[in-house]
Amino acid sequence: MVTSVSNTSSPTATSSGKTTNDAASMQDRFLKLLVAQINNQDPLNPMDNAQMTTQMAQINTVNGIQQVNETLQGMASQFASMQVLQAASLVGHQVLLPGSALTRDATTGMVGSAFDLGANASQVKIEILSPVGDVLGTINSSAMAAGRHFFSWDASAYGNYTSLSYRITADNGQQSVAATPYTTDKVLAVGASNGLVSVDLQSGASVPYSRITAIL
Repeated sequence: MVTSVSNTSSPTATSSGKTTNDAASMQDRFLKLLVAQINNQDPLNPMDNAQMTTQMAQINTVNGIQQVNETLQGMASQFASMQVLQAASLVGHQVLLPGSALTRDATTGMVGSAFDLGANASQVKIEILSPVGDVLGTINSSAMAAGRHFFSWDASAYGNYTSLSYRITADNGQQSVAATPYTTDKVLAVGASNGLVSVDLQSGASVPYSRITAIL
């Protein structure tokens, strides 16, 4: 299996030099305008020191903001590179992502995934669904604590279905409990484009790296 790890290129020396020249040109134009303003000011109403100080502070502020932006751009590029390296370690691993799709194990015919409960539940029901939404089977569970839980179900008798999903409901007495479903998939490759890291999955989907909830 061939995996790929790509990265965005770092800023070139040409763009850096252009930015530096732009900043220098802007300062040069400001100083020329300031000198011209002083030379042509009304002798009876000269520019006071407060005005001059304010204008010089403004150009310094603009220059400082530009330098901060350049620094932040460099940090963003380095952060993207670090994300690619971290994501590369996921290749070949099973991961959890938001969703309710189920992947059948080709050998055992089992399907399974995980879900999060937002609070303690006295009763949890998981319904395995066909591609058209028919209920193929149900997993009933008694009390469960808040947090993440895993489940599995034997789908070997439903080999004609290429894709399954599940629906989960939970309650604590008369009060419903929030349940967040996850889908399980395998990472085949990672890459990056425009500073964003993406993950290629066995299911054929390509998702942002930020969508991965857990590594199994």
